[in-house]
Amino acid sequence: MAPHKQMEKKDERVCIEEVDTAARLRSHLPGIIRDLVESSRDPALFAHVDAERIPRIERAIEVIERARRLLYPGYFDGAVLDEELVNHVIGTETTRLYETLSEEIALSIRHDCQRYNLVCTKCREQGQEQAVVFLRVLPEMRKVLATDVQAAYDGDPAAKTLDEIVISYPGVLAVTIHRIAHQLWRQEVPLLPRMMSEYAHSITGIDTHPGAEIGPSFFIDHGTGVVIGETTEIGTRVRIYQGVTLGALSLPKEEVERLRYAKRHPTIEDDVTIYAGATILGGETVIGRGSVIGGNVWITRSIPPGTKVFLAPPKLIYKNAQTENEGGGSR
Repeated sequence: MAPHKQMEKKDERVCIEEVDTAARLRSHLPGIIRDLVESSRDPALFAHVDAERIPRIERAIEVIERARRLLYPGYFDGAVLDEELVNHVIGTETTRLYETLSEEIALSIRHDCQRYNLVCTKCREQGQEQAVVFLRVLPEMRKVLATDVQAAYDGDPAAKTLDEIVISYPGVLAVTIHRIAHQLWRQEVPLLPRMMSEYAHSITGIDTHPGAEIGPSFFIDHGTGVVIGETTEIGTRVRIYQGVTLGALSLPKEEVERLRYAKRHPTIEDDVTIYAGATILGGETVIGRGSVIGGNVWITRSIPPGTKVFLAPPKLIYKNAQTENEGGGSR
């Protein structure tokens, strides 16, 4: 028999075996599907069946991006923005943001109404009203963000221009998203602010709860690993570095519910600098105005204004190959 005929028979046999194997494995799917459907009916497990549509993260990101284009006109439009276009571009962007935001707010409110059997709150009307409230705040938000950008420039000698900071600094991006999310949080919009803050966390490594109150001229340098808890209060002209935690003290399980709406995170007064890796915990902890908190310190009590807190320098031991070979010690 010709070699190619033998190959055809071999291939045919392999194909039949593959079909048989695929059919055998697919036969498991009905049972798996049955188990998954059954588990979706278990109240002890998480499922969102027969409930209102949840706001989508893609739409929350769209709101952020549209708001950013209004907060920093010309930076993220993908085109030249001149005097002839500015009215058209801002007008179009504002209208589209209004439409997207009002729909997502309505979905957030409607979800809570149905999920928790609340009295009807006219979610569509509320969505439109709250979107208007948000849009009215944007000019003032622009002014505050301008102080954040300037603080980044003033505090970082590596920054060459303000444009570089707006376009590329993760700390400024995280603070921008925080100010957007915080405004919606203040308007008591459910779901959407947390979705925004977790998106910022995922792309910058900076975890800022939308409930945190942050004053103007705020600068996060580098930023990776920063955590700012829900009830944190931060004054004006505060600068923090990577790895800083403004958090809550660990609580026994039975205390969690009692303190869910209480102040659990520290207050940072004006003109404070907090260096990398510092951890400041507790709702009663106040870092006084003008204080400097050194790297890697752990603070759970209040610090008076104008205080500098540093760890004692560790003892460093230097060894090189020559002293090791000679049995020499440290110098």
